[in-house]
Amino acid sequence: MAEKRYLVTGGAGFIGANFIRYLVETEPESRILNLDKLTYAGNPESLKSVEEVTGYRFLKADICDRKTVTQAIDGFKPTYIVHFAAESHVDRSIEGPDSFIDTNILGTYTLLKYARTYWMTLSRGEQAMFRFLHVSTDEVYGSLGDSGVFTEETAYAPNSPYSASKAASDHLVRAWYRTYQFPALTTHCSNNYGPFQFPEKLIPVMIFSALEGKALPIYGDGGNIRDWLYVEDHCKAIRQVLRKGKPGETYNIGGHNEKTNLEVVKTICTILDDIRPKSSGTYADQISFVEDRPGHDKRYAIDAGKIKRELGWVPEETFDGGIRKTVDWYLQNSAWVENILSGGYRLERIGLEKG
Repeated sequence: MAEKRYLVTGGAGFIGANFIRYLVETEPESRILNLDKLTYAGNPESLKSVEEVTGYRFLKADICDRKTVTQAIDGFKPTYIVHFAAESHVDRSIEGPDSFIDTNILGTYTLLKYARTYWMTLSRGEQAMFRFLHVSTDEVYGSLGDSGVFTEETAYAPNSPYSASKAASDHLVRAWYRTYQFPALTTHCSNNYGPFQFPEKLIPVMIFSALEGKALPIYGDGGNIRDWLYVEDHCKAIRQVLRKGKPGETYNIGGHNEKTNLEVVKTICTILDDIRPKSSGTYADQISFVEDRPGHDKRYAIDAGKIKRELGWVPEETFDGGIRKTVDWYLQNSAWVENILSGGYRLERIGLEKG
């Protein structure tokens, strides 16, 4: 295969769309097939800038649809399959876990099954080049106390339907490598943020709720800690794993930016006070504390030492720099968000189980 051919699942989602735009910018000679079901969080407008690119093609499809997956893989003949497609919101998994089981477990199984069938038809040289990269989450490891970090050897202890479904898919990927020697890799990333993130996630919710004068609801006391990874840094890490990663291995990808939820929200408020001040008071006046969500993990922290040592990747963006870029982007692209909000999502809090 002379040219690199990327089959990207979930490429209309937040990280997937950023990855595709990154590929188009840095590898204009590559071919990309974006396979996405276009659920509520899949947004074709995130890829407007690449729609007319010669090497890019979009296919609306469900990764659970065996016939379509088979035809897509056989027809496109990928060098790499980069598997982003997933139901990914913890709160939604509490309210309705069914779609998480279907997409994250059965969908991953379907991809693995037919990707392996395709891989077995390749020449020895093509087989050696091929990679299946499963993009997972640090949430499969559960929760940390006040100290310690997640490493690639940390035992799995998922605490939500979402993280449990991702843990199951991780195990399938590992089994395909161990049983069939299928060249699969897994990455576990910390919390991503940046442009084009669906506005149900913490950072975009807080930006737009603040601007609309709404309360800024924070779970519990706001002390839950996450490691924040700027999405472009994540995209660079994924490409590095594809190029240099060893099949069968897992790589943790973190931003080295541990922040409490309260710190994140206060930082957003400070930035908005600076660039779009209110007529009176500060945006932090809108902060409120609400009942914690069920099974809320206290702290995540990633040890990204392995990917640094073995593949030479380190995050480049600081949280202070990345969060300001992110706020600026949302302020300059409010129409993108309004198109989503007009479709029914109104920045509401979800995730409390209803009796």
